[in-house]
Amino acid sequence: MADPEQSEADRAIDEVRVAVRSVPTSVLDDVAAMLAGANKVAAYAGGREGLVMRGLVMRLFHAGVAASYVGEMTVPHLGEGDVVVLSCGPGNISMVQAIAGVAKAAGAKIIYFTAEPDQPPADLADEVVVIEAQTMARDTGSLAVLPMGSGYEIALFVMVDLLTNRVRAARHESAEVMRARHTNLE
Repeated sequence: MADPEQSEADRAIDEVRVAVRSVPTSVLDDVAAMLAGANKVAAYAGGREGLVMRGLVMRLFHAGVAASYVGEMTVPHLGEGDVVVLSCGPGNISMVQAIAGVAKAAGAKIIYFTAEPDQPPADLADEVVVIEAQTMARDTGSLAVLPMGSGYEIALFVMVDLLTNRVRAARHESAEVMRARHTNLE
């Protein structure tokens, strides 16, 4: 039950904090090791989660990883030694399932972020990262402050930067080197 004395902003921050802390450090370490060791990485998610996955691609690029976003014209052929990162908070979205199927058939490893680990395509993933947060799959009657899947999406965004820090450390990339890879065309 929500504390009536707690502000809406504090309740929203608590939702995100709980979601971020629901992912064990060891899981983040495993995912970062997969990303740091990949030949190439491609990422995909729909909607607002897709914006977060684009952020992951950008940060991995800054960390020296060959990373692309699925659907862009420059996505390379992926296979053995490569990693596909997918996110689908509510699970069971056809586009994410299709990409997972193609990636698996090609021999790429799959990292899958979700709040619904019993929904496809979790069964195809090499690493399932469960973020305990509300999504559209179960937002009816919820006491959450943040609408629809916002708690999941915001927690995912925090995860992206926590993973970037780990990947950068694993690749021995300094903050200065990362900044040097940032575009100068802004």
